[in-house]
Amino acid sequence: MVDTTRLTQAVDHFADRLRAAPQSRLQRGAAAEALALARELARRAQVLEGCSEEPRVMPDAGMFAAADQITVAVHDLALVLTDDGQVSEAVRLVEDAQKRAGV
Repeated sequence: MVDTTRLTQAVDHFADRLRAAPQSRLQRGAAAEALALARELARRAQVLEGCSEEPRVMPDAGMFAAADQITVAVHDLALVLTDDGQVSEAVRLVEDAQKRAGV
């Protein structure tokens, strides 16, 4: 079993920053960036699970749900990661998204 602690910590930090961000920051793109990340994490989890169908797209539940969506998506992904390289790549995705979001 692979240790995904640094991945879940990175997402928890990003989610906390989103929850603390003012609405104006969320509207200026932070929430959209988080949703894009959540969708990518969810897509990767479905692919790694061997889903035979086209991966389902995480719906847009609104800017105030973005923090919860990345949290849910990363926990799903963490369950199916098989090596440290995958963890490192996912951590990089999270850190890059947080930088782009500006939070």
